[in-house]
Amino acid sequence: MSVCIDIAGLRPEGVTVALSPLAELGSALHVLAEPVHHPGVRGWATAVSARLEPDLADRLCEADFLWTAAFTDVFMPCAGVPGRRTRPGATLAEELDLLDKLSDEQFVAAALEFTCGGPCPGPEPELLGDPALRERALELAAARGPRQARFTRRLLDDPPAVRAWFRQLVLDCEEAFFADTWARVRGRLAADARHKTELLRRKGLSDMLAAVSPAIALDEEAALITVDKMLVGRTTTGDGGLLFIPTSLGWPHLLVLHRRDWQPVVQYPVGVPDAVDPPSVEQITLRLTALAHPARARLCRHLARGAFTTGELADAHGMTAPEVSRHLSVLKKAGLVTTRRRGRYAQHQLDLTVVARLGGDLIQGLLR
Repeated sequence: MSVCIDIAGLRPEGVTVALSPLAELGSALHVLAEPVHHPGVRGWATAVSARLEPDLADRLCEADFLWTAAFTDVFMPCAGVPGRRTRPGATLAEELDLLDKLSDEQFVAAALEFTCGGPCPGPEPELLGDPALRERALELAAARGPRQARFTRRLLDDPPAVRAWFRQLVLDCEEAFFADTWARVRGRLAADARHKTELLRRKGLSDMLAAVSPAIALDEEAALITVDKMLVGRTTTGDGGLLFIPTSLGWPHLLVLHRRDWQPVVQYPVGVPDAVDPPSVEQITLRLTALAHPARARLCRHLARGAFTTGELADAHGMTAPEVSRHLSVLKKAGLVTTRRRGRYAQHQLDLTVVARLGGDLIQGLLR
């Protein structure tokens, strides 16, 4: 599983690393809604939540589904501006001006992605004018809950009113807490953006992507960027650009905007706390599949207590040596079992460090 970005025809100057205060606000709102996803900034989330005025806190709860799962693409409006080459604004006010350039259809479709529990049904330009698509959107929103249903009806009935509500919410968040947060993190993000830009200029896209995240790979021959995530998606730069936005609040998320006809955007975390490269989705899947088999689970229980040969395991579990070997092969391929030679014998043992990390690795893979 992965999100692929077709970059055929993309020129080096079409790749941009830039700061986005509105995207960082989206990350901030997500942290406030899901602090358990972000243990490294839980203190910040607690402090901000404690000093929010009740009215603003209520309005944030009113539509927190727009940023709880991740956050809606309306926090990256530059990507939807025609031409697909627009950079983010330097301030929230400039970013809100870019948001005003999006059509009602674009705004509504982006907002409904999470309100309806998935990508907006049907072609975006027809949503507001197609009664069948409208009813389908209302049905999907109702299945998510009454707040989603009310918000969706307001959005479909009067997009300008909801857009005005969203603009005011952003400005009130800036005054209440985000201006201080942005002033604190902006320098760090700017330094990272300069570093990635210089890396791109001196060493090329492949090295820059490797520095952004080990979960991103470039196939230069196929002109394809692959982002290792537990979802399937595809987009293209077309005749537009490719934008990278650093975030100080986003870890462990690696977000990829791949909405049809929008500029592809990758928002990546800086200051990642884990020194070890995160496992790929394929590695996580291999480990879960290996442990799901009852016979392999029993072997793992045995191997967790010490190192044993294939023959010893066969005798202990009433299996043939070839059967044990096949199960061990699966476990070793998944990186769960190590083998060392002692004279004529090969001894196998469960790597408890890998197994202990599996819970955290799985969570990181799911949240990426």
